[in-house]
Amino acid sequence: MSELNDAAMRRLPQTFRYSDARELMNERRFRTLLATGLILQLNRGLYRKAEAEGDLDLIEIAGRRPLATLCLTSALARHDLTDAIPGAYDIAIPRGMRPAETQTPVDWHTFDKRTFDIGRQTLQLDKETTIGLYNAERSIIDAFRMRETEGYEAGNEALRRWLRRRGSQPGHLIAMAADFPKAHAAIRRSLEILL
Repeated sequence: MSELNDAAMRRLPQTFRYSDARELMNERRFRTLLATGLILQLNRGLYRKAEAEGDLDLIEIAGRRPLATLCLTSALARHDLTDAIPGAYDIAIPRGMRPAETQTPVDWHTFDKRTFDIGRQTLQLDKETTIGLYNAERSIIDAFRMRETEGYEAGNEALRRWLRRRGSQPGHLIAMAADFPKAHAAIRRSLEILL
C-alpha cells in the first residue's frame, strides 16, 4: 500500500460514510481503496475498512439507523431466552422513523416513542459502533405484547427460561410491564401459573 493510501486509511474510522471519506481524500484515492479491497461497501453510501472486525450485518443496520434496536426474537436469542433462529433481524425504531433499505434481511418494527427507550441498552459491535438491544425483561414484555404476530408460545417460553435464571426479579418485570397495558395482564397471569 502506498504511503498516501496508508495515511488516508489511518485517518478513516472503521465504519464511515462516503462524505466522511471525501473530506479526507479525493475521489480517485477513494475509488482506488475500494477497487483494491482495502475498504468495503456495506450499503449505498456506507463503507468499512476491510481489516476491521465485527458483525457486518449489525454494523450495516446501525450505520443506516443509529436508533436501531434488536427486539423480539433477535433480542430473545441474544439473551438465550429462545431456541428460535430468526431468518431476519427483528429491529425496532421509533414510530415516525422510516425503515432503511439494507442488504441484510431485517424485519422492521415501529415502537411508540414514549416507551421506545424503556429497557434499551447498547451492544458494542466494534470500537466505534453500537446498536440498541432491549434487555431480557423488555424482550419478554414485547413477546407478550406482540403475541398475535410473534406467536403465543414465544413469551411463555422466554418467561420460563428467564425465571430459571439466578437473579431474575418478577417484581421488576411486572413493574416494567405496567407501561405496556397489552402485555401486563398476560404476564401477570403467566407468572401466577409458573410461580
